[in-house]
Amino acid sequence: MITVQAFGGPTALFEFGGVRFLTDPTFDQPQSYASPSGTTLTKLAPPAAGPEALGRVDAVLLSHDQHPDNLDDSGRALLAEVPLTLTTVSGAQRLGGTARGLAPWASFRVGDVTVTAVPAQHGPEGCEPVTGEVTGFVLTSAGLPSVYVSGDNASLAIVERIAERFGPIGTAILFAGAVRTGLFDGALLTLDSGQAAEAAHILQATQVVLVHFNSWAHFTEGRDELVKAFTEAGLIDRVQLD
Repeated sequence: MITVQAFGGPTALFEFGGVRFLTDPTFDQPQSYASPSGTTLTKLAPPAAGPEALGRVDAVLLSHDQHPDNLDDSGRALLAEVPLTLTTVSGAQRLGGTARGLAPWASFRVGDVTVTAVPAQHGPEGCEPVTGEVTGFVLTSAGLPSVYVSGDNASLAIVERIAERFGPIGTAILFAGAVRTGLFDGALLTLDSGQAAEAAHILQATQVVLVHFNSWAHFTEGRDELVKAFTEAGLIDRVQLD
């Protein structure tokens, strides 16, 4: 098991193979944002701590840069201070600086850790022209159980493909929250609670860290639904919710 510090939303800090990773940095105070799709996203709660609490960050794992609930103004400022940001190919082109884009299944070495970009689908089939390119990550290092960071993914079929290549997973950091907006007639844009539990089962994850289920108005399921789903699946003893 690894120690994961969650800050709210999709933002989590952890060390793996001697490398300190931060996921999707969002440290702004509560406010509303206009997203590229035309919807308004409203942050309801401040982060658990600010960027000054992070200490050393060796690399940011950024699932995508298009949406402010995954990369806000404070997060963008932070990217200028870290030595490496791994993200989508199109995201790296937009961000510049230390950002490096990885296509699905491409890998990059960070110290003793191999980071592999894996597919993520931020909505129903065919959503990419609207929601944009998104990535997840699998981290491996000799002698250590692997880590999966899902990013904003709503597809269990993709989880099955990742499990086929990398399973069983040691730690699964799953973006949950059952995100719904006005897009695609309210279809899920991330996993709902039952799907998150099913994803943990598919991955045979020993440790499950649930993030991206709080702090934002467009999350339709939170702690109570997640506890219920993972309890019913017999997996609640593997779960970290804070």
